[in-house]
Amino acid sequence: MRSTAQVVIIGGGVVGCAIAYNLAKKGYKDVVVLERAYLASGATGRCGAGVRQQWGTETNILLSRESVKKFEHLEEELGYASSIEFKQKGYILLAYTERQMQQFIRNVALQTSLGIPVRLVTPGEAKEIVPTLNIEGLLGAAYCPTDGHANPFHVTQAYAEAARRLGAEINTYTEVHGIKTHHDRVTAVITSKGDIQTSLVVNAAGAHAGVISKMAGLDLPLYAERHQALVTEPVEPIQNPMVISFHHHLYCQQTPHGSFIMGIGDPNEPKSFNIRSGWQFLEEVSRQVTQVLPVLKEVRVVRQWAGLYDMSPDANPILGECPPVKGLYVAAGFSGHGFMIAPMVGQVIAEMILGEPLSLPVQRLGLDRFRRGEYFMEPSVV
Repeated sequence: MRSTAQVVIIGGGVVGCAIAYNLAKKGYKDVVVLERAYLASGATGRCGAGVRQQWGTETNILLSRESVKKFEHLEEELGYASSIEFKQKGYILLAYTERQMQQFIRNVALQTSLGIPVRLVTPGEAKEIVPTLNIEGLLGAAYCPTDGHANPFHVTQAYAEAARRLGAEINTYTEVHGIKTHHDRVTAVITSKGDIQTSLVVNAAGAHAGVISKMAGLDLPLYAERHQALVTEPVEPIQNPMVISFHHHLYCQQTPHGSFIMGIGDPNEPKSFNIRSGWQFLEEVSRQVTQVLPVLKEVRVVRQWAGLYDMSPDANPILGECPPVKGLYVAAGFSGHGFMIAPMVGQVIAEMILGEPLSLPVQRLGLDRFRRGEYFMEPSVV
C-alpha cells in the first residue's frame, strides 16, 4: 500500500469509487481508496438498486437527472466489459391521501420545469401501467418512464476498474483507525496496514461517516438507521416500473431476472448500526405489499437482509469540505438515495477538490447549512 497520496478516499462503495474515478480522470493519479471489507459491502450492496428522478427538491432532481444520463452510457464511459444492468422501466409513486396528492402536484410541477418526463396519472391509468395494482383507495399517482434500476455491484466494480486503469489504488480489507491533523489540517490517515501521508481525505464511509469524521475532531449531524429488504423467487415478467407507496412506506420492483425486490421503511426504527433482519419485517412487508399488489401473495421469498441508511437531519447529503478541518471532504448523509446519484456526486466532489466550476449548484448541501439552520427537507424518502 502506498505511504503517501494526493487524496485518500475512505469508503469503497459506489460513491467512493465514483469519486476515485473522477479524480483520476482529471489527472489525480495518486489516489487511494480504503475499504474495510470488500467493494460495495456496505449500503451500496444492500440497497434496493432503484434510480429515480422523482424528488421534491431541485438539487436532488438535478443530481438524479444528470446521473440518469450517465447511467445510460456508463458501460461505454468506463470501458466496462460486463453490464451494469441498467433498465429504464419507470417508477410509479402512489398517493392515498389528499396531502400526498398535493405533494405530488408540487413535485411534478418542479420536476417538469427541470426537464423530467413525469406526469400525474389517474387510478385507472395507474392500473394500465401496472395491471396487477390494487387501486382501491388510490387517489392518483406520478409516473416517470425514464426512471429505472441498475446492479449496484456491477456499477461499483465498473468505477473501481476504471479508476485502477487510470492509476488509482484500491485497498480492500483495510480498516481506518484514525486521521491525523495539525493546526486543523489533515496530515495522514492511520490504517490497519500502515499510515498514509496526505493533505486531502474524502469521507465516503456511509453510515460510518460520523465515526470517521470524529477521528479528525469533526462532529457530523448524521446517524445510522436500519432498513430491511427481501428478494423473491424469479417469476414471469408481470411488473415494469418500480412501485412506491409512501402511505405504506413501501417500494417494490421486479428485476430483469424475474425476482421481486421490496422493502418498507419503519418510522419507529431506532438509530443504530444493527444490520440483522427480523421476522417482524417479513410479516409487515408481506402484509403491506399484498395490499398494494395482491398477485404477490403466491410468490415465495428467497432471502431477506438489512442495510444502513446514513441519515441527515433534512434527508439530503453533506457534500464538500468541512471547516474547520482543512482538507477533509465529506460525501455522506444520502438518506437512502446515494446509489442513484453517485455518478454526479463523484463528478462534483472531484470538481470541488480541484477548484473547478461545479457542474451542478450543490453548494447548498455543505455542512454549514445546519450551522445556519438552513435545512432543505426532502419530502420523498421511503
